[in-house]
Amino acid sequence: MKLKNLVGDRFKERPADCVIDSHAFTVRGGYIKYVANGIYSLYPPMKRITKKIEQIIREEMDAIDGQEVLFPVALPGSLWEESGRFESVGEELLRFRDRNDSQMVLGMTHEEASVQLVREYGQTYTKYPFMIYQIQTKFRDEARPRAGLIRVREFTMKDAYSFHTSQEDLDRYYDICYKAYNRIFQRAGVPEVIAVKSDSGMMGGSVSHEYMLLADAGEDSIVICPECGYRSNMEAAENQTDNTDSREAGKLEKVYTPHCKTIEEVVDFLDVPVENSCKAVMYQKNSNDQYVIVFLRGDYEVNETKLTNYLGEKVHPAVVTAESGIAAGFTGPYQLTADCQVLYDASLKGIEYLTCGANEENYHYKGLNIARDIGEVEYLDLAKIQTGGICPCCGKKTIQVKRGIEVGNIFQLGTKYTQSMNMTYTDADGSIKYPIMGCYGIGVGRLAASVCEARHDDNGPIWPISIAPWQVHLCCMRVDQEACKAAADQLYDALQKAGVEVIYDDRDIRAGAMFADADLLGVPVRVVIGPKNLKNGQFELTTRDKKISKLADLDRAVEEIQAVIQELFAEINAKVED
Repeated sequence: MKLKNLVGDRFKERPADCVIDSHAFTVRGGYIKYVANGIYSLYPPMKRITKKIEQIIREEMDAIDGQEVLFPVALPGSLWEESGRFESVGEELLRFRDRNDSQMVLGMTHEEASVQLVREYGQTYTKYPFMIYQIQTKFRDEARPRAGLIRVREFTMKDAYSFHTSQEDLDRYYDICYKAYNRIFQRAGVPEVIAVKSDSGMMGGSVSHEYMLLADAGEDSIVICPECGYRSNMEAAENQTDNTDSREAGKLEKVYTPHCKTIEEVVDFLDVPVENSCKAVMYQKNSNDQYVIVFLRGDYEVNETKLTNYLGEKVHPAVVTAESGIAAGFTGPYQLTADCQVLYDASLKGIEYLTCGANEENYHYKGLNIARDIGEVEYLDLAKIQTGGICPCCGKKTIQVKRGIEVGNIFQLGTKYTQSMNMTYTDADGSIKYPIMGCYGIGVGRLAASVCEARHDDNGPIWPISIAPWQVHLCCMRVDQEACKAAADQLYDALQKAGVEVIYDDRDIRAGAMFADADLLGVPVRVVIGPKNLKNGQFELTTRDKKISKLADLDRAVEEIQAVIQELFAEINAKVED
């Protein structure tokens, strides 16, 4: 490919709406084109990158006995009604009616389609286990798409579904997929991706993991213990609290606290540590607007995923009305008469002395003792774990909270979909059973953008050799000089004949502009043919990451370049698990 013929432009200025580097570089470098909110077209460089990622995925899925299939993008709503998700999934699922007035959906995930495909095939135990996978376009009507390909509405995804006759067999295969995913990310050049325990969310199931690339641009909070290796998504991490240093119990006393509504204002006014405060966080159920009040220690935040999992339905921040009987800003658990569901977080357990709202404007209580003044309550894990918190695994106060980008996920779905969609098989003893499922997903475009986020400098991406759009970027510095142009042309032809993927820049432009474009394209090996070195029969050979920079003999150019390519592949393969 000659750069002058490459569709797509590169430019210097950073777009104002690009808040993270990978988004800026993929726009500036001619990788993606905005079409609509959360929807992009891919220019040739990004298409070449995603094609290589897809090939890595196919090889790893085939290696663990996966069989590639293809599901439709548009699906009948009746399939989602069978599983119960047509109504339970929110506005992220795009629903529409076709010309026959039939209810349709655009697939955001394909559990229903996978069951429908193999429901008749898998009627006997002798067919199991098996795994099917696809690489397909999906559509999720994301409310707040952002960051280029990292959070979009339309995307390409590999999703796989395995079917088993026992939990033991699913556990066995889940571990195989777990390791295959590690290899995929390692081969893609980001071996630092980690697997964390996660919440299954709308997918259902009891066991799930997310694969996270730690990055400041990430939207997910990852909980890590450096002592024991514990890793979890914030939504799934159990919060444990040490309240052994709490104040001794005192008498309950109502105190006038004018204009003190926030925890900070209250503890400052009452001269009480925030660890001895009880705050109220109010929600309403989406189904009927019933108020739900969560009481927790003042220095913690509610984990809304834990809350919705406990309630079994979604909630939204409360709109407190005069008729509710709730004194907003002064709400406490003692003598609370409002019609609401009250929940207590475990962060309050064991605290003998608390400050809390008095359910009357401008008044708080101090000295509240829940066991004495309220009675026996059920304590729930509803709070977010914090940096410095107690590790649920080793019990040390070593928890760190970092940011991460989710690049893949795996779930043990159990019989959630096979049972709801009546997929059964006859077992060896003649009994009728439901197959047990696993589900395994990777976002292709998101992975490409995440690699860019992890592998770049101030000038552009540094693509790993395994997924780079081209392996070699050949620059002819003086196309107006016959000898220089002839040498570059000859090397271009030789590299192509040797099977090397090469992008050739033979434009008559300034060196600075040529190198700026090369940086934006991020090709791992750069070859520069210039008059000065050509006089000595040499050329400049460098890598995009600057680790290799040398002069090499032009008469051995192909061998020298291939050796560097092999070295870069070896670096990646050395980090791939067996």
